[in-house]
Amino acid sequence: MKRTRTSSALAGALAALIALAGCSAGSGTTPTGSADALTQLQASGVLKVGTEGTYSPFTFHDPTTNQLTGYDIEVITAVAEKLGVKPEFSETKWDAIFAGLDAKRYDLIANEVSINADRAAKYDLTDPYSVSHPVVIVKADNSDITSLASVQGKTTAQTATSNWANFAREAGATVQPVDGFTEAVTAVKDGRVDATFNDNLAALEYFTTTKDSSVKIGFEVKDETVTQAFALRKNSGLVEPINAALKDLSNDGTLAAIGTKWFGTDISR
Repeated sequence: MKRTRTSSALAGALAALIALAGCSAGSGTTPTGSADALTQLQASGVLKVGTEGTYSPFTFHDPTTNQLTGYDIEVITAVAEKLGVKPEFSETKWDAIFAGLDAKRYDLIANEVSINADRAAKYDLTDPYSVSHPVVIVKADNSDITSLASVQGKTTAQTATSNWANFAREAGATVQPVDGFTEAVTAVKDGRVDATFNDNLAALEYFTTTKDSSVKIGFEVKDETVTQAFALRKNSGLVEPINAALKDLSNDGTLAAIGTKWFGTDISR
């Protein structure tokens, strides 16, 4: 049976949460709270965004210009333009990124935040803007890890509070915390861990740009759909206008163009 992070049950729960908040994207109206929040945001002129800046190709620094760039950066910049404001980025490690949101250091997180029930209960989550599936990276000479069942009892390197860490634990692995994707791959290469779970898109970009033959994809979990959204504080009032902006960007082809630039295809659906 196909397993998805956004199962029908979760989708129902998300819909209920959104309905209770009075910010259904399909209602055809803009709730007063959303209008007030957007007015305040536009008055400030700035959308404050929390991101890692180390997770290529989603949010990272161009090695030539050192400018912050990536798929997530371009999408949220396009959203901000639709809202009539400019993005202001704050870079922080993943394991501290939600704490920064809670502390109101920024308005939202743009960093491939996977949608799950726990996050939906604690935060406002927008409509998805990217869809992917998990892969497992192992050393090139590894022949033991070829399926989810074979991960049982192994050690993986993951950022401790990430969706991938939860995925690895659910598969029966012991998780060794690291700061990010690059550190996780290095831990695999050095033999400190057996594997690392991550996004198939991040893995594709890594192998394409580095040509690293010391590691490989041990297996993919193609029937496990993972959807990513922007995360905001609960009752932010900004989900409705951001969802409207994402819909416009989908309809006018902007999301497809950004996806094609970074991945050769539209990854927003």
